[in-house]
Parts: sequence; C-alpha cells; structure tokens
Amino acid sequence: MSSLSHNPSKKAIRSPGGSSQGNRNPTGQSVKFARRTSSGRYVSLSREDIDMSSEVAGGGDYMNYTVHIPPTPDNQPMDGPTEAASVALKAEEQYVSNSLFTGGFNSVTRAHLMDKVIDSEVMHPQMAGSKGSSCAMPACDGKVMRDERGEDVDPCDCRFKICRDCYLDAQKDGGTCPGCKEPYKIGEYEEEVTDFSSGALPLPAPNNGKTADNRMSMMKSNNKSLSMRNQTGEFDHNRWLFESKGTYGYGNAYWPKDGMYDEDIDESMADGIPETMDKPWKPLTRKIPMPAGVISPYRLLIFVRLVALGFFLTWRVKHPNEQAMWLWGMSIVCEVWFAFSWILDQLPKLCPINRATDLSVLKEKFDAVSPSNPNGRSDLPGIDVFVSTADPEKEPPLVTANTILSILAVNYPVEKSACYISDDGGALLTFEAMAEAASFANMWVPFCRKHDIEPRNPDSYFNVKGDPTKNKRRSDFVKDRRKVKREYDEFKVRINGLPDSIRRRSDAFNAREEMKAMKHIRETGGNPTEPIKVVKATWMADGTHWPGTWASSTPEHKKGDHASILQVMLKPPSIDPLYGLPDEEQMIDFTDVDIRLPMLVYMSREKRPGYDHNKKAGAMNALVRSSAIMSNGPFILNLDCDHYIYNADAIREGMCFMMDRGGDRICYIQFPQRFEGIDPSDRYANHNTVFFDGNMRALDGLQGPVYVGTGCLFRRFALYGFDPPRATEYTALFMKKEKKSSYKQDPDSEMQSLRPEDFDRDLDPTLLPKRFGNSAALAESIPVAEFQGRPLADHPGVQHGRPPGALRVPRPPLDPATVAEAVSVISCWYEDKTEWGDRVGWIYGSVTEDVVTGYRMHNRGWRSVYCITKRDAFRGSAPINLTDRLHQVLRWATGSVEIFFSRNNALLASRRLKILQRLAYLNVGIYPFTSIFLIVYCFLPALSLFSGFFIVQTLNVTFLVYLLLITLTLIALAILEVKWSGVGLEEWWRNEQFWLISGTSAHLYAVVQGLLKVIAGIEISFTLTSKSAAEDEDDIYADLYLVKWTSLMIPPITIMMVNIIAIAFGFAKTIYSENPKWSKLMGGAFFSFWVLAHLYPFAKGLMGRRGKTPTIVFVWSGLIAITISLLWIAISPPGGEGAPTGGGFQFP
Repeated sequence: MSSLSHNPSKKAIRSPGGSSQGNRNPTGQSVKFARRTSSGRYVSLSREDIDMSSEVAGGGDYMNYTVHIPPTPDNQPMDGPTEAASVALKAEEQYVSNSLFTGGFNSVTRAHLMDKVIDSEVMHPQMAGSKGSSCAMPACDGKVMRDERGEDVDPCDCRFKICRDCYLDAQKDGGTCPGCKEPYKIGEYEEEVTDFSSGALPLPAPNNGKTADNRMSMMKSNNKSLSMRNQTGEFDHNRWLFESKGTYGYGNAYWPKDGMYDEDIDESMADGIPETMDKPWKPLTRKIPMPAGVISPYRLLIFVRLVALGFFLTWRVKHPNEQAMWLWGMSIVCEVWFAFSWILDQLPKLCPINRATDLSVLKEKFDAVSPSNPNGRSDLPGIDVFVSTADPEKEPPLVTANTILSILAVNYPVEKSACYISDDGGALLTFEAMAEAASFANMWVPFCRKHDIEPRNPDSYFNVKGDPTKNKRRSDFVKDRRKVKREYDEFKVRINGLPDSIRRRSDAFNAREEMKAMKHIRETGGNPTEPIKVVKATWMADGTHWPGTWASSTPEHKKGDHASILQVMLKPPSIDPLYGLPDEEQMIDFTDVDIRLPMLVYMSREKRPGYDHNKKAGAMNALVRSSAIMSNGPFILNLDCDHYIYNADAIREGMCFMMDRGGDRICYIQFPQRFEGIDPSDRYANHNTVFFDGNMRALDGLQGPVYVGTGCLFRRFALYGFDPPRATEYTALFMKKEKKSSYKQDPDSEMQSLRPEDFDRDLDPTLLPKRFGNSAALAESIPVAEFQGRPLADHPGVQHGRPPGALRVPRPPLDPATVAEAVSVISCWYEDKTEWGDRVGWIYGSVTEDVVTGYRMHNRGWRSVYCITKRDAFRGSAPINLTDRLHQVLRWATGSVEIFFSRNNALLASRRLKILQRLAYLNVGIYPFTSIFLIVYCFLPALSLFSGFFIVQTLNVTFLVYLLLITLTLIALAILEVKWSGVGLEEWWRNEQFWLISGTSAHLYAVVQGLLKVIAGIEISFTLTSKSAAEDEDDIYADLYLVKWTSLMIPPITIMMVNIIAIAFGFAKTIYSENPKWSKLMGGAFFSFWVLAHLYPFAKGLMGRRGKTPTIVFVWSGLIAITISLLWIAISPPGGEGAPTGGGFQFP
C-alpha cells in the first residue's frame, strides 16, 4: 500500500483562508474535514461547514486529516461516475413489473410482456397498460421507459423517446442514440444488460458455487458492508475501522492505539466503538401480571375443585347403584373422563399475563431522525405479508381486494414491506381483481396516509356508522373523501363485473379463432362440413391465453393442472419518500403525502396431476420460497383472504416483541381473531372470546399461544426448521432447567450473519439441497434473513444482536433472472426429496396444519407471544349459519384427531416443551374424544326417566353436598376467569352451549373420520366455507336463518327429542304410579333440562325463519326418537311394583 507524500499532524488546524494544497494530494486522494465531538467521535464535514463554522467560532475545533482508501468490503475501484438508479436498472424494473412470468416442470420459464392487464384504465404509473409515450423508433409500438412517477426516462440529452427493447438493441449496436446519432454515456449506466426479449429466462445452476443473486452476497459472514453503511447508503469507513480493527496505512483515520494521543481519548472510547447512545435504554414491551386479588383466588379455587372432584369420584366409586349397575357404570366412566378433560383444560390457565408495547420507543430507536440518520430512514426489518385464496366463487374477489388494500396502506416503512397473494385456483378472475386493486391503491393508500384513515379496508371504512369528520384536521377531508368514495363505488362495479367481462372477452376471442379456422379450411380445400375443433380458452385483456385455469377445463388449463404464474403488479418502491406533484389531472392534492406503494406480487404455484399439492400448507410454503428469492423479509405475516388489517399499527405492535431484548427466541406473534358480521346474540359462539381472550392469554404465560392459522407474524428463520439461539431443556420430571445454546460459539458471530451449518450443527453444507431444495439463491437467503431479524445490539443483555443502522441500505431492484428463479421454486417438483412440509415451513399431513406448525416450533424450544392491541389488529368474517359453523368445527376437530394419532402428539414431545404447555397441546389432540362420553351422558337423564332409576341409589346429603360444591366452584371459577380475561358472562354461557352442540355433532363425526383415516387410510376432503352473502341482501344476518340439512344435525336432534319424550314419560309415569318416586324424577328431569338448555341455540337455529326448516329434520328425528322409546319400553316395561321406593324427597 503506497503512502501519502505528506503526513499532517493530527493537531494541525486548517484556517479558512489556508492554502488549497490540502484539497487534493499528489496521489489523488481528497482531504476530509472532521470535528471531534465531546464524546470523542469524529464527524466528517464539508468545506462549506468548515467555512461557516469558522466565521462563527473561529475554527478552533476543527482539524484535517488525509485518508488513503484501499479496497474495502464496500469500496472497489470503478471507472466513470456512478448513478443511484441507472437507465438500465429502470428498464429492467419496468420489464419485470410489466411481464407475466410462467414456468414449471419440464418447461422453459418465460416472461410475457403485457401491454395491458385489465380492460379499465390503469391508475398506477408503474402497472402494465398505464399511460405513457410510444417509442419513436420506426415500426415499434412499445412504450417508453418510465420512472417511479410514470414520467418518461430519456437516456440521451436529445430526449429521443425509446422503449426498453430498442434501447438494448442500440446498446448492442455500438451504443449510439438513434435520435441524435451521438454515443450514449455508457459510464452513467450499467455496463451490460442481459437481453430477455426472447422470453426465455436463464436460471442459475443449482450447485453453482457463486452467488446466484447479488442481493444475497452483502450479508455473508466475511462481508460486513451492510452493517457498515451509514444513513446515506454509502460505506461508513470509520465504523468499518472500529469494528474490523482494519487499517488504511499511513496518514489514515485508524483508531489510535494505547498511548497515542492520550490527551484526546475519552475512557468511553478506549476499547472500541464510541458510545453513541446518550439516552438511557428503554424496553419496547413490558409484561403486566394479573392482579393478585383475582389470580390468587382463581388458583386457590382450581385446587379446591380438584380436591373436591377427587373426593366426589371416590365416593361415587364406593357407592354404586346396586339396582342399576349399568346406569351407574356409564355415569362413572363419563364423569372420570370429564374430570380428566377439565384438568387438561384448566391447569394451563394457572399463569395468565398481559403485555403492553411502546410504539414511541420503537419509532425512537428505528425511525427517528438523528445525527447518524439525518434522512430518517427506517432501520426496521422487512416484512412479507402472505394472503391465500383458492376459489373466487366461494371467496369473493372483492373481499380479497379489500384485504390487499388494507395491507398496502399499513403504517410500516413502504420500502420494507411486500405483499404476496397466492391464488391456488389459478383463476383469471382473481388475477384481474388484484390488478384492479393495485390500480385503485394509487388513490386509496395516499388518501389513508394523508387523513390517517382507520380502518384501511375501504369497504369497512365507508360502512362505519358515525361522523367521518371526527378528529380530522384538514379542511379538504370532506372533498377528498367524497372523491375517493365515488372512485371506490366504480371500483366495486368493475370488480363485480369482472366475471361477465372475462366471459364476453373470451367468447369474442374464441369466435374470432373459429372464424380463422373456418377461413383456413376454405383456403386449404378442407371439408367445411366437419366440426371445427377450437379450444375454448380464457383470454387476458391483452388478447393472449391465460396460462392458468380456464372456464372450459382443458389439459394444462384446469384446477390441479396448470403452470406456475408470477406477476409483479407493483414493483419495489424507492428507498426515499416520493411526494405527489401539484398536477391538475390529480383528483386529490398529495403534494405532502408519500405516494409510494409496497411491492405487490401475484403468485399461482404450478399444479400437475399425480402430485400431492398439500392444500393451504403447500401454498404457504410456495410463498415462503418465492418471497425469499424476491424480497426475503425476515418476518412473515400471514392472513386469510377475508381477514384485513383493522389497525394500521398492528405490524409495529408485533415488531416491538421481535425487536426487544430476548426477541430472537420468539418464533411468532399471534394476534387474536376478531370477526365482523356476527349476529348480536352470537348464537353459535362465533367470536370464540373464551378461547382467544382466556385460553390464549393463559398460554402466553407459559411458552406461548398456539398458532391458529391467520393473523400471525412469523420469524422466517424459525419457519426454516432451525432451533432458537438459546433454549431451555427440562429434566428430572420437568423440575430442572438446563439452558442450551444452538449457535456455534464464535466471538465474531455476535455482529455478523452466520452460515446455515452454524445454526444447525447437524446440517452439513452439502445437505442444504436435501433440506431446502436445489435453489442456490434460496440457500443464500437464509443467513441474510437470520441476521436482519435480530434485535438491535443496544443493550448488554441483547445476545446475537445486529448493529444499529444496518438495515437502512436500499435493497437491489428486481431483475428478470431473480423473478425467473422465484418461478422455479414454486414448481410442482421442487419439494420432491426435500424436507419441506416435514421440518421446513408449514407442516403437511393434517387438515389443521396451523396447530402442527406452531407445535413443531415450540417443540424445538422457540417461544411465542400473544399480542392483544387496544384497537383490534385484524378483523375477518366467520360463518354464522349453523351448518357452515358445524362443518368448520368438524374440520378443526378432525385435525385434532389426526394430531393425536401422529408423531405430533404432545406425549412424544421433546424436553424443551414445558409441562403445562405439553398439557395444553395434549388437550388439543384429546378434546374431540370427549364427544363419545358427552353423548352418552346426554342420554343418561332420558334413560333414568325411562327406567325409573338414577345414577345414584338415593339422593342423600353427601351426594348433594359434593354436587353443590363442584357446581359452586365451577361458577366461581367462571366469574374469576371472566374477570381476568375480560370475557362477558353471556359470552361464557354461549361458549358452554356451543361446546355441547359441537360435542354431540361435529366432534363425534371427527373422531369417526379420524379413525377411518388412521385405520383404513380413507382420506378426508373438506370444502371451503363460503364467504358470500346470503340470499337476502337487505338483512346482513339473513344467512343466520338459513337451514341447510347435514347429517351432523342428527345426534343433537335425537338427544333433544329423546329427552323431551323422557320428561313427559317420566312425569306421566310418576303421576300415575301408586308409589310416586319424585326424587328420581327430579334428578332425571333436572339433568334433562340441563341438556335442553345447552341445546337451545341449536333448536332455535333449526326453526329458521318463515318455515324454512326441512321436513327431513323432523322425519329423521321422530323416527329415531320413537324407535328408541319403543325399544326401551319393550326391554324394560313400566309397572315395576316390586322395585324399591326411592329415598329422599317425598311429595304428598
């Protein structure tokens, strides 16, 4: 390394009027000016800062030093000036956003450049089909390249209009502008741009040792360039010197060693990086324990009831009913099981907690403007939002489009968020609906930011009752709202009209093809009487075939058989805010509003016959892989298509837990599910508040809540199947804790990304393709996601942190090769012979893949957190129809039975699962089996009334005291649980009622279906719950009164009718008996009324409205009830004078 010609003293003071020799030294290196702060840090200054400060303060605090800069991790010699965004990069970005990428098994990945995506006018300037100038080249109808605002990009000073393809051709032909015939300034643009005009895209070799994507190389363990960049995106040499202990040679700015310039060195800087955090450290979250006045009596009552149950069951076993041993035996078995089930459900509720977040601290740490971040760029990690849909007929595209709009308008850094929509049906209707949503977002998202709109689902917002001007300060709000409302009404008309539009368009193009075929037959002299065979295709707006599912199914264009489809509908935004311009054509003034939109990607994975596509879990794993290639957000939020973001700060709330101290051990943040459109009485417990506000809050005090399928913020690294950085193993009957570290012990690993084998000691680099597939880009994205998901290393207690400011670097733009790689990883063959679905990603093999996926993470030692926000984070829809609700519960219960008979049974869990967490997961797999005992117990009162016997021989005082004690403790527990969980008493009672309804119907069928699958291998197929409106559009609850017959209704209807008949029979038998046994009648009738009270919502649902109850309901129920009654009377006819009289209460 050559030295400089002179080495100025550190104490040399440069006066404003000094010689100019310091401006450039003989070696061509410029002189840097700096100021030493009070903390000892050197801050680089410009010459203007020096001059101005010298005039004020005399320049006594400044010094100059000359820096010789060798090649560093981010400083490589280049020829010619560089541009932040070259014309070539803009061209490739536009090419990606205007192209539809397709590919799959044994097919070439191709990019189809689209002139238009939808028939209507496109509002967003970056979408295909938007307004733009035409290429000035002769015989070219292409569109001119455009920037973020939609303005033409002119690569030459002569402003000759040229499209991307013609520009690439001009570069190949010598780099001469076709307009002025002058050479392009090659130095300002990319040296070489790959030509993808043929449509075929090259894919990187699977085993290529070099990086397949330059976006992955910045975070490798031997490259700290990402963490060394300052707020402007340039390399921070000072930080690199301090952290790498490197040197630039003589005359450098290297941190002086001990003994050098001791008079200028503060003690805080003696050992490394200067302390830049002047403010005290603040936590992002805090744990709020339950009030002792509530939780202590609650735990005491659990213990009291547990003891009471033990004594009661002991007494019941020791005092059998000798007169009816069969009745006593059935009741004993049922009661023992109920006690066991209650213990599994109650013990995990011993440690409920509340949590709170501090969004102001999050903003201060990651988004605040500071001397080290003058532009206010965010240091938050990226996030990818997944939305899944499968059938546009049962999941209306308008509902999905509103969900997408709420995601695009979320209050999170635009450049850090990306939205992916998975269309598992491959429907053109969904594709064009998402394109319409992207176009409308150009107005809706800036409107939400300008006026702080909540909620940001347009349909929900415009249907909110109340004064819309409340808390709105801008004077133009009413005018803007009126314009947006008018545009949204037109948007809904376009969405609802898409099916007819696509059908008419396809019919027109198919008719044209038929005419072409007829003309060809006439020209070739064929037989005109032969039928013309023209494939009935589905056509896109640009007049080409849709590569997905067609309305008329044909091979390679039907459900379960179509190619991979990927379309970047909104390209990644720029890193800096982009404000609206005062344009007369703009309907709303957005001059002070950031108009950027997050990246939006439409994806439909390849499906082929003979492959198991694993339903929703397979679609989610395809999203994980494609997003890792394109954006690689270290965190993933998954939502159902009917669950939208109700709180714009929801993601920030969840990020508080991930970025706080200890957040690196959290695998996911589960938000409660809240629903809209539920009837006011919540007849079928659709809100499920006892579970979401009670059980889940209690699990949060253990190892964390279970994953419930939607509204969950994942750590991508945890989804890859790796262990947490630190885990606790429980030995010696779960009483002894032993902490384990999963990461390779490396002193340099605290502030840099690791290799995959450092995360998993059993993972050899050669085995990466076996676990993750043969995509090199996917494998290289893993350490990047791990590093970027770490919390800030701003506290001594933060282990495995990352340096502040490491994520302020803009991510590279998308190029066609990257998108082509993303298409290849969603092909149907990619998961063959890999661990996807077994250890990596969403787990296969169960219809409740969500619970299994969360269980696997907890079993590896990860923790989860339950985040209840003041304003609901997400809201969705739930089936209020009885039949739909029962089928929904049937699917959940069937999945639980599958879990019980699989290796995911909590009895087989590892030592990293806490004992109470293990009981909670065990209850998940066992609760459906309670239906067997519940149905028997519901028939016991009727059997008692028919036979004249009771479950006990006499209603003595001991039995009544035990029964009273158990009942009172249950009521007291319910009251205290309502107190600490916030659940209403009516909601608790509704939950108890639907527990019996589902337990006597759906749960029983789930046990049968689960056993059939395990024993006989009979697969279970479930249909999507329809989210369409009911037939009565004037009544939003019209669907509540629809009665749709299902066999699930047979058991509860039979139980109701048998108990009603039994009460009448028992009362008549007692009245006309010579020796009335009122005590036994009271016992049997009481429990019969208990059963009927729980089944009241079910009976009310059967009544329907306007006589809609199917006749088959009463026919089946009547026949079964009469058969059972006659059978019982035949077996045990009344008139047993010899039977002993009942003891206890005797009425005159």
